[in-house]
Amino acid sequence: MAAKVPTIAQCTVSLHHDREIMVEELAEYLARNRNLVFPHRHNFYHFLLFTAGAGQHSIDFETFTIEPGQIYFMSPGQIHSWHFEGDMQGYVVNFDKDFFKTFLLRPDYISSLSFFSGITRDEVIIIPEEIRPTAIDVLNRLNKTQHNKEFARAALLYLFQLVDQHQKPSAYSEANVYNHTLLRNFLNLIEQHFKQLRLPKNYAELLYITPNHLNALSKEFLGIPAGEVIRNRILLEAKRLLAIKDFSISEIAYELNFNDNSYFTKFFKKIEGVTPEEFRKKQ
Repeated sequence: MAAKVPTIAQCTVSLHHDREIMVEELAEYLARNRNLVFPHRHNFYHFLLFTAGAGQHSIDFETFTIEPGQIYFMSPGQIHSWHFEGDMQGYVVNFDKDFFKTFLLRPDYISSLSFFSGITRDEVIIIPEEIRPTAIDVLNRLNKTQHNKEFARAALLYLFQLVDQHQKPSAYSEANVYNHTLLRNFLNLIEQHFKQLRLPKNYAELLYITPNHLNALSKEFLGIPAGEVIRNRILLEAKRLLAIKDFSISEIAYELNFNDNSYFTKFFKKIEGVTPEEFRKKQ
């Protein structure tokens, strides 16, 4: 089943269609893309830093209130919409999925960053005041020299490291690196197999650890049991598909590997509090 929520390509929102990265002041970007307020996906990585303005934006059906110093990150495929108010100022950055492919020894480095994990609550961040001038300066320099691909890559990585270092809890230490890596692998496996594998023990086997270890890991880093993480990913995909009016409830249930509509409806209502049909009407 192919999702039909509009997918926005880099070339449709950028001034220079042949570049793998676009950095632009938010006011100018909005002036050119003023109609891009409907729910849509990107086929590229996207982040935006607000320095002024108000309103709300939504990522994968979670809504956030805008405030200066807020930065949000989005991975390809997530559903996004916004409602801005007032004089919007800041910077927007889009870059292709393969922008760092030949630049880094670890091709998966970008997806290993917490704010590009696909977990919405980790993607919207208020940058501490002490690093805001540095972040703004990096984005201002990128805006002026984005044609220099090597500089753009290095500057982006510096910015990501700056934000990432200030996101880690104070208790984070090298002793946690192993468990953090396990968690990242768990989330990556869910992305690949959530339609077929529904139980924590399935993922524990793939990770060569016990289900109890996986559950403890999930509770420590995410605050919820491993089974809930899996169910939340299935629910998110259901919401994404329900936002697409072309697909019937039966088609969505089949796509997500449920035995019948009734089971899918019970699963959805138990977590979301409304039936799939009611959720669709709200959207």
